[in-house]
Parts: sequence; structure tokens; C-alpha cells
Amino acid sequence: MIVARLPEELEPARRAVAIGTFDGVHIGHRRVIDAARAAGPRSAVVTFDPHPRTILGNGVELLTTTQRRLELFEAEGVEDVLLLHFDAALAAVPSEVFADSVLRAIGADVVAAGDGFRFGLGRSGDLDLLVRLGFDVRRVPLVENVSSSHVRRLLQAGDVAPAARLLGRPAEVEGTVVPGDRRGVTLGFPTANLAVPADLLVPANGIYAGEALGHRAAISIGTNPHFGGSERRVEAHLLDFEGDLYGERLVVSLWERLRDEAVFGSEAELVAAIAADVRRTRAALQPG
Repeated sequence: MIVARLPEELEPARRAVAIGTFDGVHIGHRRVIDAARAAGPRSAVVTFDPHPRTILGNGVELLTTTQRRLELFEAEGVEDVLLLHFDAALAAVPSEVFADSVLRAIGADVVAAGDGFRFGLGRSGDLDLLVRLGFDVRRVPLVENVSSSHVRRLLQAGDVAPAARLLGRPAEVEGTVVPGDRRGVTLGFPTANLAVPADLLVPANGIYAGEALGHRAAISIGTNPHFGGSERRVEAHLLDFEGDLYGERLVVSLWERLRDEAVFGSEAELVAAIAADVRRTRAALQPG
């Protein structure tokens, strides 16, 4: 998959373009991408970084990093991505100018987007405008109750199984593995401690079953209240794994929320609870 940041970086070609922010690349987003891929010409995605809402004055907790979004596009068979830097200057581009300088500039014959897609200065551009400008527009109806905002609400409540149904795959959290307190080693359950990007959504505190690097993983999200912690952390114990992950990027899938964080009466009770978490992790089923 070719990733460009300016239209002129893409080789001239007739293209069928899916356009949108696509945070989370959920099942509704994939319908838009599928519509572009089915159209015939070379498939492409036009998307934005950072998320437009952050520039337009509305904070947003992201479901996916830009790197992960690109990986998910590639998994969907997308051939080209135009990753536009979204800033105040781009937000001020009139919609007709955007259509000409971006879409027509990359050879877009077909444009696929969700029915409510808006673009250009004051979000004045829509799919009707693209039709008037001569593009072959593929309107993709919104999937009922499927949106990035809905996925965020589910994950903020720790509801990873219903979130997976909307995403079409397990929910994820990712970060770089950094040194922690090494309590897990002492307890017999070493963990990878993740430094998560500040703008990425971290699901509700609790203990989860999931997967990372092809290994099942018991994942703790929270402040580790048994040890009086205050810093919110994501720690993953990879089952049957040996190796040094420090400095590595780790994408952790969340399959099932097992329980709340807790304070235990003794270290022995804590170890017994973790052992039970590991047993349940071995038995967990991947959602989606």
C-alpha cells in the first residue's frame, strides 16, 4: 500500500476513492471502503491526520493511532492512501477547491463516502456537490447504531464485547513498552507496561482477557489500587511468552472484561486472583 501526504506524491491513475476520517475503521467505515474497492478503478482512501475535531475545537479520544488506521486500511486491500495534514489552513479551503485540488488531482473518478459526509470551509461541501461537479458518487448508508462515538461510549464503560461487534474485530489499545515497577515479576506474572499515546482512548479500568503478539494476555487497566497507585496504567501479562519487549510497539486486543480492580487482604489473595484471571484468559473467546 502506498501512503502519500500530498496529491502529487501519487502516480497518475484513475481512482475510486473512499473519503473520511475513519477513526476505528469500524464496520460502517469498511462498507465505504468496500464501495470504493468494488467500483473498478484503483482503490484509494483519502483521510486526515490529526482528527479534524481536534482542530475545530472539539477534543476527541481516538480509537486508533494513525499507524494502526493505515494497517487496517491495508488489511482491507486499499492500494493507495492520501493522508492529509488537517490544520486551520485545510479547514478553510472552499469545498469546490478541495474537490479539485485533492480529489480530481489524484484522479478520482468515483468517490465513496458515508451519507452524511461533509467537507470544505464551514463543512459546506457534501455528496450532492460532488455529483454536481461530475464525480461518480457512491453514497453509503450509515449503519444503524454504528459510529466511532458509539464505540467510544462502549469502551469508556468497559463493554468490549459489544464494541467488537461494531468494530468487526476486538477493541484494541496500543503503546510502547516501558519499564514499570516490576511487581509482576515478583508476583510471578511479568507484565509489559504500555506508554499509551495521550490522545488514544483507554477503556474503563478493570482486568481484561485478550491477546497480543499472538499470545493470550491478561490485561490490567487502572491505578493498581492494591498497592495504592495513582497513575493510570495499561499492563499486559502475555501467557507463555518469554522475551524482552522494552521499546517495542505493542497492540493489545481486548476480548472480555473479567472483573473490577480490587484491593486484596494479602499478597497471597492478590496472586490467587491473578491466577484465576489467567485461567479465565485461557478460556476466553475472541469476540467480533
